[in-house]
Amino acid sequence: MAKDKQAGPATLTRDEPVKKAAAASTVAPKPTPTRSVISDPSRSAASLPFGRQNYTLMLAGIAIILAGFFIMSLDKEEFGFGFLGLTLGPIVVMGGFVLEFFAILARPKA
Repeated sequence: MAKDKQAGPATLTRDEPVKKAAAASTVAPKPTPTRSVISDPSRSAASLPFGRQNYTLMLAGIAIILAGFFIMSLDKEEFGFGFLGLTLGPIVVMGGFVLEFFAILARPKA
């Protein structure tokens, strides 16, 4: 029994680290961050990801894609196997998708 009470490294129970951490965290809580309010309306418009030119090109691309599908529907051949359904329509649709790709990647003018 004398060996059990011998001074050695202190062992912690499962709850002691939690109690010590709770005692150490008596520091005042951090204030919650507040949102900054943008009072200048021109600054909020400048933070948009796309500019007016981008949106105009996107709308033009959508119109070209729809025109390509309309051209494909005009084909009078069976199952759309004519020139309009197999060649011209898909080329117009692909052109619309290329324009959409360009509209997304183009930098807005400042």
